Amino acid sequence: MKKTVSLAILAMLVCGLTACGNQEKVKEDDGKYHVGLCQWVEHAALDEATMGFQDALTDKLGDEVVFDVQVAQGNTQDCQEILNGFVSDNMDLIMANATSALISASQATNTIPIVATSITDYGTALNMREWTGASGINVTGTSDLAPIESQADMIQELVPEAEKVGILYCSAETNSIYQAQKMGSILTEKGISFENYTIANKEELEKTAQKAALKCDVLYIPTDNTIASQADILKEILISEKVPMIAGEEGLCEAGIATLSISYYDIGYTAGEMAYEILAEGKEPGEIDVRYAETVTKKYNPENCEALGIAVPDDYEALE
Repeated sequence: MKKTVSLAILAMLVCGLTACGNQEKVKEDDGKYHVGLCQWVEHAALDEATMGFQDALTDKLGDEVVFDVQVAQGNTQDCQEILNGFVSDNMDLIMANATSALISASQATNTIPIVATSITDYGTALNMREWTGASGINVTGTSDLAPIESQADMIQELVPEAEKVGILYCSAETNSIYQAQKMGSILTEKGISFENYTIANKEELEKTAQKAALKCDVLYIPTDNTIASQADILKEILISEKVPMIAGEEGLCEAGIATLSISYYDIGYTAGEMAYEILAEGKEPGEIDVRYAETVTKKYNPENCEALGIAVPDDYEALE
């Protein structure tokens, strides 16, 4: 179901997705479904998920659905203002793209249905210790979590001589904390040494990544939105220091050697189908189980692997 994003659509997305805390009311009594969509930050994976979501609802509802799409640009205050604006406008449904957006959405309303996507772990995001698959509240959606143990296996497979792994992530993202802790536990079980390197914001990435690259043989970075938005800076550091990196998602692999990939377009599309079930079929979001990517694919970055002299097994697919 994966689609290629045309330059025209991408240009429209970039122009239209801006954070604005003082919006005028946009919902009209026109008999249409009004959906407020908040994307945490702009980068390839989240952009694909947003488009998948919009395509799914448009495929099913045509011009009966109206979107108000805004990006928080990684700013918590802007994100909160966007979501509060959607609540004030009495949107029929809110879509939250990424964990930080979901957290703000769940704080803004407990009545308007929320469908999220690009969420690593819903129990963590919603601070629910007993997670059964459905939230029991006004939230459902799709997850972008790929098997972390398989990602650890990729480290051993592609960089077998590595003695120390650096886990680099943003400490402000609960999704990243969850994955980093899981990876640390798995590496401990495997008897592999590791060290955590955290940043509080994107301005700290360059210095922290440089430090990690100097001390570690290989890096692991989870599905971290803050770092993914700065992948070009990270790539320059890692290639210069000749340090390979296993990425938590495909967009971040611009700076890495390999990833266990899912289709963000597909999980966005599935989230759109779930939104349709709520809007048109009257289902309760809290009764709909969170859904996961149906397939994962081992992919590698040919350019970076060649630059670092990494030999890739035949069961890996080259990133385009």
